[in-house]
Amino acid sequence: MSCLTGNIRLIVKILVPVLLLMAGHAGSRVFAQENNIDHPALKLVRDTTVLIKKRIKEDDAAIKSNQEHLYDLVNEIVLPHFDFEKMSSWVLGKNWRDASNDQKKRFTDEFSRLLVRTYSRAIYDNIDQQINFLPIRGTPEDDKVTIRTEIPQQAGFPIPIDYKMYLKDSEWKVYDVVIDAISLVANYRTSFNQEIKKSGIDSLIASLADRNKKPVDDKATQSN
Repeated sequence: MSCLTGNIRLIVKILVPVLLLMAGHAGSRVFAQENNIDHPALKLVRDTTVLIKKRIKEDDAAIKSNQEHLYDLVNEIVLPHFDFEKMSSWVLGKNWRDASNDQKKRFTDEFSRLLVRTYSRAIYDNIDQQINFLPIRGTPEDDKVTIRTEIPQQAGFPIPIDYKMYLKDSEWKVYDVVIDAISLVANYRTSFNQEIKKSGIDSLIASLADRNKKPVDDKATQSN
């Protein structure tokens, strides 16, 4: 599991802004060109933003007493807008094609659980983060678009983040995120495939499952 541990900090830097996009402050300043303002993919992001902010505020006491409640909220509201089966297949590459249906299901379940558990704290602690929306790359007729955003920094240039979304069964889904030219899928692919080459896919799944059983150091459960 050393390759996973060695890459987790980089992965955090990639995925934290992903979930912040979906869970940002409903009152944050948001910018987008007028011709993008009604795009359904952008509307989805904004609607999700309002809902998760509202639920976290309403359930703050429950979250402080039990971090599992925060995971449940993220699982319910944010994660359905990610296509984890597609992401899982891209992450594993040829190993996905060689995996059995049972292995595919178990990997997808543990992969999505890992992201929920690891990054829910980031949503909770940074929900007031400002996000600037740039013009969408794509047209209303396209079935794939890129939502372009920036996270302003107190010092230095803003962090550019691209959210790759596509239309699946009439619903917009996130299938990859690129931050400063680093792809979430590509980054996980490197570490996961190294683990599979070393010990096999069942070992990777078991390692993810073991990690998911361990407590997360989550300040959301601590009293202010």
